[in-house]
Amino acid sequence: MTERFKVPHTLILLLSMMLVAYLATWLVPQGFFETITLDNGREAVVAGTYALADEQIRLTPMDFLVAIPRALAAAQDVIFFVFIVGGVLAIARSTGTIDALIGRLLERFGHKPELLIFMVVFSFALASGAIGTAGEYIPFVLILVGLCKAMRLDAMTAVGMVVTGYGIGYGVSAFSPFTVMVAQQVAGLPLYSGIELRLAIFVPFVLIGFHHVWRYAKRVQQDPANSLTAGLPCPLQGSDAADYPTLNARHKLILFGLVATIITAVWGISQRGWYLYELGGIFILWGMFTAIVGQLSADTAAEKFIEGVKDLATTAILIGIARGIALIMEDGQILHTLVYAMSSPLSHLGAELAAVGMFFMQTLLNLFIPSGSGQAYVTMPLMAPVGDLIGVNRQIAVLAYQFGDGFSNMIIPTNAVLMGIIGMAGVPYHLWFKFCWPLIVKLMLAASVVLVLAVVFDYGADVQPQQTSQAQTIELAL
Repeated sequence: MTERFKVPHTLILLLSMMLVAYLATWLVPQGFFETITLDNGREAVVAGTYALADEQIRLTPMDFLVAIPRALAAAQDVIFFVFIVGGVLAIARSTGTIDALIGRLLERFGHKPELLIFMVVFSFALASGAIGTAGEYIPFVLILVGLCKAMRLDAMTAVGMVVTGYGIGYGVSAFSPFTVMVAQQVAGLPLYSGIELRLAIFVPFVLIGFHHVWRYAKRVQQDPANSLTAGLPCPLQGSDAADYPTLNARHKLILFGLVATIITAVWGISQRGWYLYELGGIFILWGMFTAIVGQLSADTAAEKFIEGVKDLATTAILIGIARGIALIMEDGQILHTLVYAMSSPLSHLGAELAAVGMFFMQTLLNLFIPSGSGQAYVTMPLMAPVGDLIGVNRQIAVLAYQFGDGFSNMIIPTNAVLMGIIGMAGVPYHLWFKFCWPLIVKLMLAASVVLVLAVVFDYGADVQPQQTSQAQTIELAL
């Protein structure tokens, strides 16, 4: 009898993708677009300037091997943030606060899992769409995993709630500073323009995500054998509400510190330009506060912190390796070639098909350029003028970009935040892919309909591109 095919470890999958990218550097023509420096100091490509590289670079096998530690170094901000969060949460768990919180939430939502799922998906989508939060959700993963296990659900349901909210929030964001605002700026559109449509589609897309997670959760509740993670070790085990400690004053004070930390993080991101280094710093502060309030000795707190870090060593490696795919393509000078090859056929399509084509192109490119703002700087200078020529106005081009960037964040293995979330929950990537791909199909179909209707009704036609200095520079280069 033939042995059943076994999906390789996530690390092997990522290394295989790195190897494919390395081989592609030998087969794909190498070339570049010219770039300009925008008013904000970031570089953007200039449409119409693609040319083959004068000097072809041939990466050696040693370059491939060296790319692995380089990738770990390039992803150090996310890796260290995950380590810090894991260590600090281990301190909080040792005080009984996490278990007490799970018990309290179980009392409130134990018989209403659909309400919990909707609230989490909606809240995370709202936060991601408003201020671009992503990695900040990692501290909530273990809490939701424990809560789901106690509600006779599974870790996949917990991850589904977090990632679905995060991805949909980015995909239909009304004014995310890291995606929509950057794309509109590069396309020369007034900031916040076209917001009415993005606000109108927010709830319908959230409902699509909620329905997908809730339908899966119901199947697991009816029969635990339906769980995609059945038989896998779980970082937290569930019990009845009565088995959890009472949420006492000390626990409430520690949780108040967590809320204050999250509020400070939101303020720092929106007002001070903070990111993962600063967020890691304030979580360390919360860990110290937790140890003091929880009356842990310095040695005990240190031991618990190290235990939490150890538990996430595998996750950290996966996050770093995921960065290596794009790194090799950049070194091999083929990233711009792929962008050029994908964007060129759009000029031969009708407006409706071209808008959908832009969306699919942005989705594919997010695999190689997982940074939302980075993708905007590379693709929007190309998509905006192409759209002008074929009847897809720039507001629709921006919408296609944010759909492609946001939704694909939920499934691409090069997304460090995704790998951190599923790693924290102990969910292998291939099982997450099995759960997520039907949702991606639903969202892509819905987004395609929205784009076609946007072209038909000429959404955004009343907004004229602003002739800022950076927009003028891009136009003159066409």
